[in-house]
Amino acid sequence: MVLHGRDLLGIEDLSRDEISQILDVATAFKTDRERSVFARSLDGKSLAMIFARVSTRTRVSFEVAMTHLGGHGLYLRPDEMQWHRGEEIRDTSRVLSRYVEGIVIRIAEHELIVQLAEYASIPVINAMTLREHPCQALADLLTIREKKGRLAGIKLAYAAAPYSVGNSLMFAAGKLGMDMRLAIPREFPPDEKIVNAAKDEASKTGGRILVTENISEAVQGADVVYSLGWGPAEIWTDAKYEKEREKRNKLFGSMRITSELLEKSDKHVLFMHCLPAFREREVADAVIEGPHSVVFDEAENRLHVQKAILTMLL
Repeated sequence: MVLHGRDLLGIEDLSRDEISQILDVATAFKTDRERSVFARSLDGKSLAMIFARVSTRTRVSFEVAMTHLGGHGLYLRPDEMQWHRGEEIRDTSRVLSRYVEGIVIRIAEHELIVQLAEYASIPVINAMTLREHPCQALADLLTIREKKGRLAGIKLAYAAAPYSVGNSLMFAAGKLGMDMRLAIPREFPPDEKIVNAAKDEASKTGGRILVTENISEAVQGADVVYSLGWGPAEIWTDAKYEKEREKRNKLFGSMRITSELLEKSDKHVLFMHCLPAFREREVADAVIEGPHSVVFDEAENRLHVQKAILTMLL
């Protein structure tokens, strides 16, 4: 358990071998659910689950994972904590460290997770910030490895806004020798530092990171085509963002994944989406319900990866 006691703030912080070990443990959980040697590994342990942003898969998979492992997941909303009234995050962090064995947190600002981890004496796990979503990326990698038998050399086309999942996949692609092509409008450029860091890793592993505005170039011969929403959830639900919605729909419209677009990729291409999917916006219904789609296998793998992360860290 090389990760014991560590934080998981991003794929950026994991080595190639550590990623592989997490996937191996996740596979062990998935293939032997009832008799796994780790089945009751967290008996008597508790996990604080702080969710400042809405969640379905991440929250449920962490809570169910803790239950299956014999532990307890404690759901916390910041607006129900003293943190919401102005308590400093360093105080919250140190108090929770006296009560529970780990903290999972989903919040927009990555800097707050870094600060929480700085003052915690227990592992802190990033359940998504706008910078990274390592748990989702690990489940994606597990899915690709299951379906394709490998990760090195895989051609991954990504068509979405360049944040969170996209950043984590870039870091992973660089470390694992994958060929990742990001189709992104020029008006929404990815973080240059993250792109350069991923490219630096790729130069050591035989991988490649390509940023393009041309979706056809990205999907050409791809083994995996990956789509997700075109921006944070509040943009699509809050009336004050109407102009921003119109802007994104116009700029990202050409990135919509259709059956015709998939025909440019490998004939055995996988279609992946981290969900929730807004059908007929970023992806055609025929694609997500079609023979190339593995989105629900991908969603299931969140549970197995969460078990691996919790077991290895806690």
